[in-house]
Amino acid sequence: MSNSPHVLAAEFPPGLESFEFGSLIPGLSGGMWETAVTKVTLLVWLSVAILIVLFLTAYRKPQVVPTKGQWMAESVYSLVRDNIARDIIGPQGVRFAPYLTTLFVFILMNNLWGIVPFAQISPNSHIAFPIVLAVSTYLLYIAVGVQRKGVGRYIKDSIWVPGAPLWVQPILVPIELFQVILLRPATLAIRLFANMFAGHMILLVFTLGGVALWESASIGLKLTAFGSWGMAIVMTLFELFILILQAYVFTLLTATYLQSSVSEEH
Repeated sequence: MSNSPHVLAAEFPPGLESFEFGSLIPGLSGGMWETAVTKVTLLVWLSVAILIVLFLTAYRKPQVVPTKGQWMAESVYSLVRDNIARDIIGPQGVRFAPYLTTLFVFILMNNLWGIVPFAQISPNSHIAFPIVLAVSTYLLYIAVGVQRKGVGRYIKDSIWVPGAPLWVQPILVPIELFQVILLRPATLAIRLFANMFAGHMILLVFTLGGVALWESASIGLKLTAFGSWGMAIVMTLFELFILILQAYVFTLLTATYLQSSVSEEH
């Protein structure tokens, strides 16, 4: 059997191996070193570097009449501050705007790699990265609630359902506890991961499907390869919308959780 990538693509559909990458540094193999410097981790480092450079450049010499770079940076910050932090959390949400903005642009930058040629995969399609983001949000959410209300009151407000009959509370309290401890951070991570994972698989199916059709002996099938590649382009545009939306949704849900920590009501 030929080891040609095109032949393999024609014979085997894309699977989990499409998300596995070896070390970029020759000689590093085995244990943690094999996965320490991969294509995915490199993309994360590039995301951090790009964002640091962009924002430092934009605010290096702030002006009353902003430059294009300063205007873009201020627009992103204003979007998160006014449409997410203030609208969801309230006036005190402004103090969370830097974290929410950082979260939004970092997720967005990592998502964009999924449609960038030669990169063509989002680090968030690996569950580890969304988990880290969700845990960071979860720890902040808990810390803010404890700081504002104290440990005892925060636990009570989180798991006790006001207005419910006393005899129902033994049923509701475990449900609320499960939601606070596990469900919220898990769904936050899984939503982002699942969308980026599915998007990558869809693009692979249409792209490699076109390759498989082109490698066939039939002229008719060769012609349908262009239809498959055309769908890959259409789905790339759709994926652009989804990756922006997921960055926004993750940030929006984070603000919602923070709002529940700072609010007086349950």
